[in-house]
Amino acid sequence: MEIKKILNMVDHTLLAQASTWEQIKGICDDGMKYQTASVCIPPSFVKQAKEYVGDRLVVCTVIGFPNGYNTTAVKCFETEDAVNNGADEIDMVINIGWVKEQKWNELLEEIKAVKDACQGKLLKVIIETCLLTDDEKVKMCEIISESGADYIKTSTGFSTGGATKEDVALFATNVAPELKVKAAGGIASIQVAEDFISLGAERLGTSRIVKIVKNESSNDKY
Repeated sequence: MEIKKILNMVDHTLLAQASTWEQIKGICDDGMKYQTASVCIPPSFVKQAKEYVGDRLVVCTVIGFPNGYNTTAVKCFETEDAVNNGADEIDMVINIGWVKEQKWNELLEEIKAVKDACQGKLLKVIIETCLLTDDEKVKMCEIISESGADYIKTSTGFSTGGATKEDVALFATNVAPELKVKAAGGIASIQVAEDFISLGAERLGTSRIVKIVKNESSNDKY
């Protein structure tokens, strides 16, 4: 697969707690240069980043990140604030405890509420696959397919594991045709990126692919 095609599917990501504007500006520059799908950055940098990149690059941010246990009202406020600051895409984390308690209706209603707060912007829903059983993952495929969200996403990159080939294949088998798949966390090589794409992923959350193209080494998890 051509590297340009892979880069076009990458959400070039920097979500480290100690991120600075200079670092965020750097990944924005990389995103524009290498034509990545977006940059995925902390909410506090969205306004500054959008003013910097304008229409040259899609800006994505995260909601309820990384633990997902914020209240629905807080997630909706975060989403509205991010969109008002210029975010083009939203990646939200589900309430994982609700999955364990089988609060399926609450999960569905929360995702719908956040989608409404997106004001038409694209929504990706992170389910943190490393913390779920296969049965729970399949149920979340069903719920997110029903919710009106645009993507189901494997991982935050901040828990006990990232994307796996098995999870991407499970998603591809169990989501509705209109729901797309994003693999994130631990995508450390061009070959792994190609493997995820071949299994059905249409977005890749990673910091490493651009760094590989730039011949830079990285120890980043995400």
